[in-house]
Amino acid sequence: MQQESPRPENLEKKVVPTNWKNPPTLAEMKEDLTEARNDHQAQVVKIDKWVNNLNISGSAKVKTDAGRSAVQPKLIRKQAEWRYAALSEPFLSSDKMVAASPETWEDKDGAIQAGLILNHQFNTKIKKQKFIDTVVRAAVDEGTAILRVGWEFKEIEIEEDQPIYEFTPNPAMEQVLMEVLQIKQTDPTSYEHEIPEDLKEACRISQETGIAVEPSIVGYESVTVTKTIKNHPTVEVCDYRRVIPDPTCEGDMEKANFIAYTFPTSYSELMAEGDKYTNLEYIHLDNNSILGADDADIDVPQSFNFRDKARKKILAHEYWGYHDIDGTGLLKPYVATWVGDTLIRMEESPIPGGELPFIFIPLMPVKNSLYGEPDGELLEDNQKIIGAVTRGMIDVMARSANGQMGMLKGALDATNKRKFQRGQNYEFNAAGDPRAAFHMHTFAEIPASAQFMIQAQNYEAEAMTGVKAFSNGINSGSLGEVARGISGALDAAGKRESGYLRRLSDGLVQVCRKFMAMNAEFLEEEEVVRVTNDEFEPVRRDDLSGSFDYAIDVSTAEEDSAKAQELSFMLQTLGNSVDWTVIKEIFIEIARLRKMPDLAKRIEDYQPEPDPAQQELMQLQKQKLLEEIKNLQANTQDKFSEATLNQAKATETMAKARELDSKADLNDLDFVEQEQGVKQERQKELQGEQARANMQLKSHEYALKSQESGESALKKHLKEKNLR
Repeated sequence: MQQESPRPENLEKKVVPTNWKNPPTLAEMKEDLTEARNDHQAQVVKIDKWVNNLNISGSAKVKTDAGRSAVQPKLIRKQAEWRYAALSEPFLSSDKMVAASPETWEDKDGAIQAGLILNHQFNTKIKKQKFIDTVVRAAVDEGTAILRVGWEFKEIEIEEDQPIYEFTPNPAMEQVLMEVLQIKQTDPTSYEHEIPEDLKEACRISQETGIAVEPSIVGYESVTVTKTIKNHPTVEVCDYRRVIPDPTCEGDMEKANFIAYTFPTSYSELMAEGDKYTNLEYIHLDNNSILGADDADIDVPQSFNFRDKARKKILAHEYWGYHDIDGTGLLKPYVATWVGDTLIRMEESPIPGGELPFIFIPLMPVKNSLYGEPDGELLEDNQKIIGAVTRGMIDVMARSANGQMGMLKGALDATNKRKFQRGQNYEFNAAGDPRAAFHMHTFAEIPASAQFMIQAQNYEAEAMTGVKAFSNGINSGSLGEVARGISGALDAAGKRESGYLRRLSDGLVQVCRKFMAMNAEFLEEEEVVRVTNDEFEPVRRDDLSGSFDYAIDVSTAEEDSAKAQELSFMLQTLGNSVDWTVIKEIFIEIARLRKMPDLAKRIEDYQPEPDPAQQELMQLQKQKLLEEIKNLQANTQDKFSEATLNQAKATETMAKARELDSKADLNDLDFVEQEQGVKQERQKELQGEQARANMQLKSHEYALKSQESGESALKKHLKEKNLR
């Protein structure tokens, strides 16, 4: 036996933070655990009974007398097997299980980023298929799935020989650097892991300076590099024996003041957590071995344990609760861990928001209880009845001398009896009818009442659980052999299953909320997430803060099939009269519902090539329409010209009519003037005026000539005078 280190005084003070004015004591936490254990033990007894009935083990194992059948058909297990796939497949049918929507428009970008990171973590970090299967089986078998979230962080330091680069300008490198930058934008993962560091550095320098440079190695240097190999949230499905909740919470986790969690560990596992645990050297490994653990605390092997200090399994208790650590009367969340009487951890809760890191998902809720009930609670009596009837039927058949041959004494002598036993021809005594002398034993006929009893129990089991297990228990007989009755029976079973799915979805939504709270606090500054097969998008930690609504994408095969059929019928009714883009969207949705993402992607990327014959036909139709339009325009122009011509003719006719009227008026006026002598008087006046005008003209001409003669004489006189 290894020598234990001496325990110092005030051991708790070495763990409790010094700034806590009113820290909780280990005795107080142990007292809470002890007081809550009685209620927890009562629930453990119930769950143990359900699990035993499921597996026909423990208290459910049939005890019979010697020579009697001990067969017990697993009715509960049969129903559970049908339930597993129906509840797990809706969560696993899509790679994008989580959908995040913003509560306000300001949080839209953050919601998109939150959906990307959550789906990435579930698909690559959590082992989603195993996790969902375990959650579903825990809920179906035990009535409650208990989840515990956390954060895993691990980094290592390694020595690396890093090259020393020298960068020289080289215009020939411009094309190479452009290709590297394109890879960085379109495929960051390949850029991060496949592009050499020298090219990355050359791209950075070229972007800063605007000059293409070529890297060259001039030497090497040894450096210590810290690499993060794990940094993501975790979630585990806990054993119902390990989790002890506050019995006063009345079925509401928000009212729980503490939850204790018991788990097996070892000295090496605690040391691997770094500074998380202290006082490890003072743990009494032998006194806290799992070999002495109570079955009610934890389900661990009770017959084996390692003997060395590093690997020896010990039992640790983790306490998550609230306490007035500042002495102000206000509760604050904290976590503490102890092994035996040694406190090895105490700190404020690292979970953002101060919530307890546990989630209870009941299959069938129970009022004022965190725990639910499984289908096994409803089927226990049916399973026992089917087992009793089945064992009786088997005993009847097993106790019969099936295949044995009996013969009447004296029917055969010794010689013929040997022939009979060897299968040869023989002679029998003529003392009686040989059919009465020989008797072949067969199985006794099973009463029809036994088969009816088993069938009735199967019917009742399927009716209570809503699981159709091919025993004809769910049908429309009681509702009428019509389509309405069949629909009612299927709807009732579907609604029952939908209720289970909603409760499981709500539990996973709570997991998502806790994940996002931790992501915003602990995630690396930037993480690259695969969005599609050829698109990558960076997710920044700052973008994850905000108010989001989360939804788990749950779809059953029946619902997807019904939607696909409705869409197919819609396509049939639309025909070829709808634009291709609308039909394309419907095809994509049908492919997604049929779980054919590759086909959906091909349809999404498909662009139909135009048919040459169709194009030519369309071109001819277009030309025909153009010609028809031209003809219509020409006809319209002709009609317009004809109308204009008719209008001009009408105007000409009216003008001629007015001209004739005017001539007639002039003739009438001329007749009247001649009759009255007006015309003659007008002619006389005209002639008189003409005579006077002529006389005036002669006078002006004479005066003008006289003036011209005087001017000529004057000019002649002046000329002569000048000559002298």
